Amino acid sequence: MNYSAKNFESLLGIEGMSEPLLKNHFTLYQGYVNNTNKLSEILSTKDQTTPEFAELKRRFGWEFNGMRLHELYFENIKKGGLTLKEDSKLHSLFVKNFGSFEKWESDFRAIAGMRGIGWVILYQDNEKLFNCWINEHDVGHLSSAKPLLVVDVFEHAYMLDYGLKKADYINAFFKSIDWELVEKRIEL
Repeated sequence: MNYSAKNFESLLGIEGMSEPLLKNHFTLYQGYVNNTNKLSEILSTKDQTTPEFAELKRRFGWEFNGMRLHELYFENIKKGGLTLKEDSKLHSLFVKNFGSFEKWESDFRAIAGMRGIGWVILYQDNEKLFNCWINEHDVGHLSSAKPLLVVDVFEHAYMLDYGLKKADYINAFFKSIDWELVEKRIEL
């Protein structure tokens, strides 16, 4: 079973993310897809009792999650973005869990602006919402929680356009969120 990279070229021209930045990011994503496929193939032929098998199996989570997190990230942005509707389920969950949408946004932005590389993910667990820092693709995820909104805060996601001005990248990200898609990810 091989995975195929999804085509996200419709994002080219998105405000705040240059074509070279996005094309480099798409190439990086393609690498995760390719490595997931390569590792699947190699692991199917390895002796499961060897240290080599164990190390390759550990690496699989890095490549697979790198593939999936990039897909979630690219899928939850779009040209022009969309405004979150105040009568939506998600808005109600923000109010219930954070007191207001503005308090949720402040918390999410603060986490995204922290020093370091990784991901910031808004997770849903039943009616609870959590903003989480994920240091690496395969470390720190909340088991069984559903990712609703994902932002890539590895340097490759912003440095070409913003240098060290991560906050400017986060502003561009917020302008491009597809809240309708994020809302569809809710499971209640």
